[in-house]
Amino acid sequence: MRVVIQRVSEASVKVEGKIISSIQLGLLILLGVEDADTDADVEWLSSKISRLRIFADENNQMNLSVADVAGEILVVSQFTLHASTKKGNRPSFINAARPEKAIPLYESFLIQLGKDSGLRVLAGEFGADMKVALVNDGPVTILMDSQMKE
Repeated sequence: MRVVIQRVSEASVKVEGKIISSIQLGLLILLGVEDADTDADVEWLSSKISRLRIFADENNQMNLSVADVAGEILVVSQFTLHASTKKGNRPSFINAARPEKAIPLYESFLIQLGKDSGLRVLAGEFGADMKVALVNDGPVTILMDSQMKE
């Protein structure tokens, strides 16, 4: 699984012109699932993200997790995180998991992240044409890949 984690002061997802999810202070997570991913990837990634200290403490140091600041979490599926641009100019998405594999892992990730963080986790709509709006706070943007454990 690959994720782009953005510390946000607000974020929202629209589908067909209607806001389906929105948060204030917290994390916007773009999540891509690949064929090699398993439940172990869900558990590792969720654990890391829920403890990730990227929010400022009273000394303006990044020492607090999203739970420490009582933040919110919004997860949006994004198969394009597994784009390969090695050949030609049109990205290949051959490594992105098909929906029959990706959807159960995506849903499992939402549940696990809620358990690990103790927070409510909101989501986009898997497979929909979504319009994502955000105000990146910092900006702070972190990339993680469960296959590489980084």
